[in-house]
Amino acid sequence: MPASRQYLINDLSMSESWRLFKIMAEIVDGFEQLGDLNPAVSIFGSARTQPDDPIYHETTRLADMLCRAGYSVITGGGPGLMEAANKGANEAGGQSVGLHIHLPLEQQPNKYLTIRSDYRYFFIRKLMFIKYAMAYIAMPGGFGTLDELSEAMVLIQTRRIKPFPIIFMGRQFWSGLIDWFKGTLLDKGYVSADDLELFTVLDTPEEAVAYIRRHVII
Repeated sequence: MPASRQYLINDLSMSESWRLFKIMAEIVDGFEQLGDLNPAVSIFGSARTQPDDPIYHETTRLADMLCRAGYSVITGGGPGLMEAANKGANEAGGQSVGLHIHLPLEQQPNKYLTIRSDYRYFFIRKLMFIKYAMAYIAMPGGFGTLDELSEAMVLIQTRRIKPFPIIFMGRQFWSGLIDWFKGTLLDKGYVSADDLELFTVLDTPEEAVAYIRRHVII
């Protein structure tokens, strides 16, 4: 049986008290591994995007530009657009960080990581994304990308963390979601007009890097 799957089975059978120690140890390990990280930008996006997709190349170029501007790049450490971002960071000579999650489907870390930090618990991994990122960039992606975006926006909305830039990359991809925010959530009063200022929508790596440099001084 694969090691990560065996871990999940063992973890489910563990007592609540012992699981708490596992959780604490994972948090401590993350803090120690990432404590000396340069100012970083977290990049999210689909794990299913192939290397011949134009968005893959755009993500690689974005990460390259961020590293050359002095930022580290953090991803989930897996394939697809995570790999693309780590590749761009690695080839630019920057810190290329992967917060690798152990899943039953055996997601493998990509080969472009200079710093790899492993997690069994999603909520601890999300803590590390928040704690060590000075900005979020969402490339096109699925449920995982939406999850990370929602987490950050809720924490900023409720003033649990300080505001930082959240960028949706690609107006064409994100337009349906943004229209729903405005036409449904805002119209029904589920969010305020100020909440829609928590993020910005951009189209090019140049725009994203310039926006972050204006808002995140290093």
